[in-house]
Amino acid sequence: MKKLFIMGCLLAGSISVFSQKSNEWRIRARGLGIVPQESAGIGVVGGDISIGAAYIPELDFTYFFTKNIAAELILGTSRHTVGTKGSDLSAIGGPSSADIDLGKVWLLPPTLTLQYHLPLGCGFKPYAGAGVNYTIFYNASSGPVVKNVSYQNKFGFATQLGIDYDISKKLYLNIDVKKIFLKTDATVDASNLTPSAHPELNSVLGNIGAPTKINPWVFGIGIGYKL
Repeated sequence: MKKLFIMGCLLAGSISVFSQKSNEWRIRARGLGIVPQESAGIGVVGGDISIGAAYIPELDFTYFFTKNIAAELILGTSRHTVGTKGSDLSAIGGPSSADIDLGKVWLLPPTLTLQYHLPLGCGFKPYAGAGVNYTIFYNASSGPVVKNVSYQNKFGFATQLGIDYDISKKLYLNIDVKKIFLKTDATVDASNLTPSAHPELNSVLGNIGAPTKINPWVFGIGIGYKL
C-alpha cells in the first residue's frame, strides 16, 4: 500500500508540482453542503429541534505565512428551515406530540482557520486546520404558528480537513470538510397561542427558551486561483 501511494504521488507530481509559497494569496470559489447535527432543550412545550440542510455558493481567501502554514477566511450565507419535533401542546388544547413550523432563518458564519499543509512534494496537498467561527442570525421568519422567533449571535470553534490538487501553475481543485461547533440561544414568542380561559399562561408562552446546538458539517468542493 505504501508503494502504491508513493507511485501515485510521483505520477501526480509528474503531471503537476507547483508548491505553495510564503506570502502567497489564494482565492477560491466552492459549492457547500451545510448539514446541521442539531439538538435543543425547549422550555415548557418540550420536544427537540429540527434544522434543515442548505446548499450554497461560497467564496474564501487563503494567505500563506510560510510554505506550510496558512490562514483561511470563508464567506457565505445560508438559509435554513427550523421547527420542533414532538412538542407537547396539550396545556393549550393541542396534541401531546406536535411538530411546529418555526419558519426560516439566515446564517452568516464567517470562519477563520489556521492551517498546516503537509509537504508531500507532489500534486496532492492535504491540510488540516482549526479556528474560530462567529455566526450572525438575521431575517428570521416565525412561520405560521407562533408570533416570533429570535436567535442570539454566537462564537464557535471550527476544525477542518482538506486537500488541494494542482491543475496548472495557477489553478487547483479543492475538497474540504469542516465541523463547526455552534450553539445559539433561541427564544420563541408563542403568546398568540394563549388560551382565553388561561390568561396566566401568556407570560410563559411569550418567552420560551430553547438553547440549541447546531454543530453543522460543512462539505465543500471548488476551484482555487493562486494570485
